[in-house]
Amino acid sequence: MTAKPRDAHKPAAKTGRTVSVFGANEASEGQELYEQAHDVGAVLAGLGYTVANGGYGGTMEASAAGARGAGGATIGVTCSLWRSEPNRHIGSVIVTSSLSARLEKLLELGDAGYVVLAGATGTLVELATAWEMMCKGMLARRPLVCLGSFWLPVIELLAAQRGKCGELVAMVDSPRELEKYFPSLRDRPAVEQT
Repeated sequence: MTAKPRDAHKPAAKTGRTVSVFGANEASEGQELYEQAHDVGAVLAGLGYTVANGGYGGTMEASAAGARGAGGATIGVTCSLWRSEPNRHIGSVIVTSSLSARLEKLLELGDAGYVVLAGATGTLVELATAWEMMCKGMLARRPLVCLGSFWLPVIELLAAQRGKCGELVAMVDSPRELEKYFPSLRDRPAVEQT
């Protein structure tokens, strides 16, 4: 992988408690992407974070299963446009009425940052929206971390056009490397949300 983490990606001193995870709906148990998502959920929960995602199958199910298996909390943000039920690993469900409201809620919930897995157009919209809102100052800077090299061509292309905005996206090769961007909350007292 050619993109290297920069200091600009380090978390702020005041760290939120929820990480929103974005990724493909098509991943199935036993596939590499599903297992990576499971490990992402387990690592984040092990560090003390709540995992939020879109609440359905694929990487959403896998990251929620990993988080729950590690004793963590999960939030699924679903959409009433679909008849699908949230996956069984979701502890708390938030139902929205549109795709834009769903994305807005996932961005809001991710007060500690975002992890982006391989995906399709929906995941691209999630990555692009978080990135653009931070570039424009409409969303406080926080870790925006892509796992693996899937998004690297997109990130390099846009970073070349946008200069410093490219510094807002970090790349890691494995879920364990997320610890660089999401410090452990295990020994920190809970902070009341306002």
